[in-house]
Amino acid sequence: MSAPPSRSRRTICLVALGLCLGGMPAGADEPALDAAAPSIILGDQTPADFLDLIGQRTKARWRLLFRPPPPTPPTDRGRAALLLGGLMADSFLIWQAGDSQQFRNNNQEVLSYCRMLGLGEKLLPRLMAQGKMAESNEWKELRSEIVDSHQVLIRMLREQKDDDLAVLIDLGLWLRLLEIVSSVVVENDTVEVRPLCIGSPVILQEIRDDFNRLGMPKHEEPMIKHIGAAIEEISSLWRSAIPTAPTAEQVIKTHEKLKEIMQVMLEKQP
Repeated sequence: MSAPPSRSRRTICLVALGLCLGGMPAGADEPALDAAAPSIILGDQTPADFLDLIGQRTKARWRLLFRPPPPTPPTDRGRAALLLGGLMADSFLIWQAGDSQQFRNNNQEVLSYCRMLGLGEKLLPRLMAQGKMAESNEWKELRSEIVDSHQVLIRMLREQKDDDLAVLIDLGLWLRLLEIVSSVVVENDTVEVRPLCIGSPVILQEIRDDFNRLGMPKHEEPMIKHIGAAIEEISSLWRSAIPTAPTAEQVIKTHEKLKEIMQVMLEKQP
């Protein structure tokens, strides 16, 4: 049976009309669009598109969302894949901030985790090229490159039949992206901005679908069980919500659960 296609793109709603994607990083001081702007639905969006949307719809101080580097890559390949996904999400975050030194530092961590999964040498030329693009402020080219490298990594893992690792990288990436976005929404809490906390209900459903594609042995691991339970709690928070009018409490609880997931990923398992 062939492996399912990569689900590294997500359907994102509430995209402002006239949004121009693919330009320079938004930057910490760029003003948000009018919250009352009309919206359309765009499908099949990349992580870069997702953060573009957030930066256009609200005031996002991206640099304040940087985090310390993760621990030394663990021997547990599943946890390493989750953390690698989070690092790849950080690449998109740092691109938004336009911080070349932070990008190069993060890319070194990405390389370390790729090496732990046996893909370091295959991805080394690509990661080195990305570092040079950041150093030269070639932001438009770098945006396309980090989108493509994510796709290439997922494809490599699927080709070598490491489907669980591919799923875990995508989970780590999108859960970290949601943690980033929920932080922005908590800081800019308004009725208009709250729905952006999860991007769209479709994003949550696709994350749940990805989680359910993990093999049964993986589902029995304590860390994976904990993450799965937290994903279900977040889904329950939004299942009964009116999409256009979530409460501040929902947003705060969602953010806390996402932070909890990130902490579980980082903690060494017994």
